[in-house]
Amino acid sequence: MEPFDSFLVWIGEFLSQHLYEGVFLAALIETIIPPIPTLAVFPTAGFLASQQGLSIISIIPLIILGATGATLGTTGIYLIALKLGRTILLRYLRFVKISEKKLERVEIWFEKYGDKAVFLGRMVPVMREMISVPAGLLKMKIPKFILYTFAGSLVWSAGTILAGYYFGAGLDWIK
Repeated sequence: MEPFDSFLVWIGEFLSQHLYEGVFLAALIETIIPPIPTLAVFPTAGFLASQQGLSIISIIPLIILGATGATLGTTGIYLIALKLGRTILLRYLRFVKISEKKLERVEIWFEKYGDKAVFLGRMVPVMREMISVPAGLLKMKIPKFILYTFAGSLVWSAGTILAGYYFGAGLDWIK
């Protein structure tokens, strides 16, 4: 079994025993360590919740924990970008293959769409992690950043967790 496959198996086992904590941790860590994809974890959590017989009302805290974890994690990235500034940040971003040209394109897009960029960016894979950088570099107000980040993360969390939940419920219906 390849390392990534065994990692996914481990996530599935961890989630089956620690559903709520697992969603929170996955969302928190995703922004710091990008290989942990909430696009895989959240639907799996929703699926496991349906298989464990949890009601749809029990899913609401799961969704909120996912959004909260994502907001906390991405706020850390925002603060780093805010404090370090462009020159120092570019030095570190090159290690994850982000060039100055790519950063400039994101900044232009961010300046054009501002608040909406943060809200919508939290729902787009890859952009989810990156949107914090231009927000910090361009000094978006922190309360506004947190509000739009949480709102976008809540939509992402709800959509992906509910997709897994209803998929699992659909399998039960077929049986």
